[in-house]
Amino acid sequence: MATDAADGETQQKEETKRHTYPLIRTSDMNEEVKTECMELCVTACEKFSQNNENAARMIKETMDKKFGPTWQCIVGEGYGFFIEHQVKSLLYMFFGGTTAIIVWKCA
Repeated sequence: MATDAADGETQQKEETKRHTYPLIRTSDMNEEVKTECMELCVTACEKFSQNNENAARMIKETMDKKFGPTWQCIVGEGYGFFIEHQVKSLLYMFFGGTTAIIVWKCA
């Protein structure tokens, strides 16, 4: 019986493990812009961990200032997307386990 309880605790701990590093799923940005965008996304998600809307707003406004206007951003969990974007301007990543972030530029 004690072994079953220990196995249950181990399984529960494994299920709740989340990666705390940024995991880039897709990107066609050049390395410099991708690195800067990824760091910005991590900063925004850590700063606004309880409010995805504010994190997305911070990412969008900062990207607009640094790389010109018309950047878009979605931060959240459990969504799908189909977008058209300007070439060399897409970043799709995960942070903190299930939080997905997509950043792209419209023409």
